[in-house]
Amino acid sequence: MLRVSRTTRRKLNGGLTMNNTQRRSGWSAWYLLFIVEFVAVLWPPFYNKAEPSWIGIPYFYWYQMLWVIISAVITVVVYLATRE
Repeated sequence: MLRVSRTTRRKLNGGLTMNNTQRRSGWSAWYLLFIVEFVAVLWPPFYNKAEPSWIGIPYFYWYQMLWVIISAVITVVVYLATRE
């Protein structure tokens, strides 16, 4: 079996490994946007009603479906803002 040193591994990986000073912290202010999703969908008084309806769909249902789309957009924004 061939043994490869750490420096050789870094060279083989194209130098993509990070040392301790280059590592990011695990938190960003962008993650606060997820709290908006959490509160909007998991707080029933916001959407626990049937009116106003939209094309015959009660508010309860179209509100939640709208948040599926909004959550996907927020997730993409947070991902793009926090990736390296």
